[in-house]
Amino acid sequence: MSQSVKKEVIQHESATNGGGFRRLLKSIGPAFITSALVLGPGSLTLASTAGVNFGYQLIWLVVVTIFFMMIYTEMSTRIGLAANRSFIQIIKEKWGSWGAVLIGIGAFLVTSSFQAGNSIGVGVAMSSIIGLPPVFWVVAFTVFSISLLFARDFYNTLEKLMLILVGIMLISFFITVFLAKPSLGSIGSGLIPTIPAGSLGLIIGLTATNFSIVGASYQSYLVQEKGWTRDIAKNGMKETYLGIGMLGLICILVMIAAAAVLRPRGIEINAIQDMGLALQPLFGSWATIVFMIGLFGAAFSSLVGNATIGGSMLSDSLGFGSKLKNMRVKIGIIAVMLFGSTIAVIFGGAPVNLIIFAQAVTIFIVPFIAIALLVVANDEKIMGNLKNTLFKNIVAIAGLIVLILLAFNNFKNIFL
Repeated sequence: MSQSVKKEVIQHESATNGGGFRRLLKSIGPAFITSALVLGPGSLTLASTAGVNFGYQLIWLVVVTIFFMMIYTEMSTRIGLAANRSFIQIIKEKWGSWGAVLIGIGAFLVTSSFQAGNSIGVGVAMSSIIGLPPVFWVVAFTVFSISLLFARDFYNTLEKLMLILVGIMLISFFITVFLAKPSLGSIGSGLIPTIPAGSLGLIIGLTATNFSIVGASYQSYLVQEKGWTRDIAKNGMKETYLGIGMLGLICILVMIAAAAVLRPRGIEINAIQDMGLALQPLFGSWATIVFMIGLFGAAFSSLVGNATIGGSMLSDSLGFGSKLKNMRVKIGIIAVMLFGSTIAVIFGGAPVNLIIFAQAVTIFIVPFIAIALLVVANDEKIMGNLKNTLFKNIVAIAGLIVLILLAFNNFKNIFL
């Protein structure tokens, strides 16, 4: 082969590979939004508590639950690509209005119930970074979040915001882990499944927060909002794995930091901000600020994203549509935001009764949504060549069993 021909081949391969990479970068968005809205202050609190109480021993659990989350989110991505209507509208066709309304109202109630924690997380983080009472920041960022809804293109605004916030979280928590100087051998040992004595409650909590079926189901809406079609299915699925992988990575970083810094010193935490404050005497006030910036990223992304899920799915279930430019959808989103901020201002967080109520709703809603995703993803008329493979069905069924066991545990704790 002549030198000129070789040069042309190399240039062509480079252009092809670069084009593929650029297409992947261009497709980044929906799963990163899902990742950011799932990873809230509650997730970080559980990860840090696991690190304090059990060191690195529960890292494997994050890997397993994130794998289930990847499979269900990827199923939802394919549903969004294959269908010419929303997930809830498909459910309405299959099981009638009652199924659609059940999921829509359930998603609205669950997101509203947990919204107070996101609001107070924003308030505490900003108060630690800049000053002023947390209530001021709760109100300020609720007003700011509502104003974002009226941006010219709310989806693009949401996508860019979530990408920035995920980046902030990654940088902040990577710096925290770097300061902690954890043992690589100990981190590796955490990948070996083990259930430490007294860890069952945390295992249940971490599984429920990382394996969010409501968040996974909303992925199909985000895919359709972005305007994806079947011809980018391959990149869409890669983006899903990458985005949800970020969720797991951030959770593991927080767990490692807690295990390396707080556990050896016997420092206990009751809320995620306690971990940030514990860094100050060890590494200086700047380390606390870096951590609190990461907490702000988690709280604010969930404040906006969580409300978007609840408002959109409620509106869709009532027949008002689900597009983010729809005024009725915006009203639903605002309702979730105002509910969360009001509870945060009055109670300083989510009251215990509200959390129990959210768990009670989750018992019935989550397994039903998971079953619906699994059924739709196997419907050849809707999915065509994008329907589930045998492997994905096996993993999805295993994940469904986990969700049913969680629901049974919650039912037992609340009603028995």
